[in-house]
Amino acid sequence: MGVSEESKGKMKQVLSEIRVASSPAAGPEPVKIFVSYSQEDLDLVTVLDRHLSALRREGLISLWIDREIGPGQEWREAIDQNINDAAIILLMISSSFIASEYCWDVELRQALERHAAGSARVIPVILRDCDWHHLPFSKLQALPTAARPIVKWPDPDSGFADVSRGIRRAVLTLRD
Repeated sequence: MGVSEESKGKMKQVLSEIRVASSPAAGPEPVKIFVSYSQEDLDLVTVLDRHLSALRREGLISLWIDREIGPGQEWREAIDQNINDAAIILLMISSSFIASEYCWDVELRQALERHAAGSARVIPVILRDCDWHHLPFSKLQALPTAARPIVKWPDPDSGFADVSRGIRRAVLTLRD
């Protein structure tokens, strides 16, 4: 039993609408986001990456995580380039982030310098409960809502969705 020409035409129309809806909208360039995190929190960063997929599909953001450094690339140079190009820098806060010499001495320093200069917006994202309230980034409004650590939400996906909505607000503010 064959498919009618009318059915084929309808299917082509549906497929083209899906492609159009998932293509980034024409307009301003995506806002570049750099993610600063401890390797011990990679699993949580991966979940956040998935939650930000809608923003990427809409063409609102491009997200850079150090997993994108290719074999043979100079990792320090790649990190410096991407942190300096970012309009938003996410600090993925946990005790592991605070304990990391590289996160603390290099990425946090650069992020806060760029924030102070007005060339980037730094957003702390509280992943796990830790003593962060007196650290240099504590003056910045953190995500998720009320700076409740992601792992303390009854459903961490709800926490990540809250973070995604907060990042959307920041991106739209920067694009206005």
